[in-house]
Amino acid sequence: MTTLQPTINAASAHLGTDRAPAMSAAPVVSAKTWLAVFGATLGAFMAVLNIQIVNASLADIQGAIGAGIDDGGWISTSYLIAEIVVIPLSGWLAQVFSVRIYLLTNAILFLTLSVACAFAQTLPQMIVLRAIQGFTGGVLIPLAFTLIITLLPKAKQPVGLALFALSATFAPAIGPTIGGYLTENWGWQFIFYVNLVPGAIMIAMLWFSLESKPMKLSMLREGDWYGIITMAIGLAALQTVLEEGNKDDWFGSPFIVKLSAIAALSLVAFLWIELTTRKPLLNLRLLARRNFGFGMLANFLLGIALYGSVFILPQYLSRIQGYNSEQIGMVLAWTGLPQLLLIPLVPRLMKRFDPRIIIGIGFSLFAASNFMNIYMTSNYGNDQLFWPNVVRALGQALVMAPLSAVATAGIEIENAGSASGLFNMMRNLGGAIGIAMLQTFLTKREQYHSNVLTQSVSLLEQATRTRIEQLTQYFMNHGVADQAAATSRALVAIGKIIQKQAYILAFSDTFYLLGLALIVALMAALLLKKPDHLESGGAH
Repeated sequence: MTTLQPTINAASAHLGTDRAPAMSAAPVVSAKTWLAVFGATLGAFMAVLNIQIVNASLADIQGAIGAGIDDGGWISTSYLIAEIVVIPLSGWLAQVFSVRIYLLTNAILFLTLSVACAFAQTLPQMIVLRAIQGFTGGVLIPLAFTLIITLLPKAKQPVGLALFALSATFAPAIGPTIGGYLTENWGWQFIFYVNLVPGAIMIAMLWFSLESKPMKLSMLREGDWYGIITMAIGLAALQTVLEEGNKDDWFGSPFIVKLSAIAALSLVAFLWIELTTRKPLLNLRLLARRNFGFGMLANFLLGIALYGSVFILPQYLSRIQGYNSEQIGMVLAWTGLPQLLLIPLVPRLMKRFDPRIIIGIGFSLFAASNFMNIYMTSNYGNDQLFWPNVVRALGQALVMAPLSAVATAGIEIENAGSASGLFNMMRNLGGAIGIAMLQTFLTKREQYHSNVLTQSVSLLEQATRTRIEQLTQYFMNHGVADQAAATSRALVAIGKIIQKQAYILAFSDTFYLLGLALIVALMAALLLKKPDHLESGGAH
């Protein structure tokens, strides 16, 4: 994909570097190239941060614009649908319009729409603005990844991928912290204004570093339009099913059934088109390559655990511990801050150790952090979550950069757009599937534990009768004159205690499930082959 190279000579020169002796001089990367990489990764960071920062403040936004809980969910859903559709499209569109024009246009629109969201007065306005913003923000993620694997020589790619890891793993972790603080202290509008300063820096970097290239509008006539249409319909329908399914009782809803059928038929048609057309939108045959295929599987499972844990922890802290958004953000900060310190060290680790070992340690730590939370109690709060969150942060920091490096090793320049689109789409899709799965799993496990606990609380047991008497007396001592009413309140209170305990057990089960998903990801990572250019640790 030659349009993705403002410094084409430097990017193409590294192809011969892989076969050069280890003693050869390290390739020199111009300051202009690094500026492009920094600017693009900053854009990717903002795009991912925007998802979590809005989710942390969703209740406040819903209240301000008069949206109900169910309908207000579309504020996030509309953004995610647009983002997941545009990610695989971005590589081709960057060729059509040139990277400079396409990336700068979407960066400017992203900031403009971010400010516009702060002025939205109604739910329809917010949904439309968030959907368009999702189309622009979704562009920033894969193009940052593509620029790293096309502009930087192999020896320098670990540094670029470490920068990208800040957007992929650090941004989701720190998003609730920033969103909670801004919402509680400044108002929900500031979660959209916070993009302005880093956004202006991003645009300046890209403006000065990306070279002008002619647009290739003739490619529009040769575009894989059937593939684009079926992919867009299929992914949009699938994302909607995943976001709305649990709320609408899944296949008990005719709406979800119809959307699921549309998603299945469209995506099957898309796969058939991509494997048979002469110029496919995405080169799906890359999945047959050992490292890319197993890397995609590991990345998909990483998405489940990454976004799933960001979803589950706030739910637990809000529902069980009664934390507000700022308090939740402070707890989750410890899943982000250690990453900020460790991720810059990962490229050095990749020079000294086999990157597959680093990936394995990362997945093991991430899995362990979830298993540390499987024996939760009603007193399990900020202090008890500290070490699991720190361990999780260490694991996430170690996984992303080396996994990206190993999975995309050997990807040709012309396939970089497809590889980037597939790799990033799969992680986001894993997140969407993970959250939908965890929502349903949490509901079912709460029902299971509630039934088991209710059967154990029998009126035939002396301990139960004693507890009812104690609570009845408590309510009568606090203003309830009628004993029957006090007894009724006592029974309700016991029911709430049972439900709370059932939810705590259910949350423990969800962490166990996330840990298992990461064990499977670890197994996939063990099947990766060490790339040739990393045989000496990426030092040449």
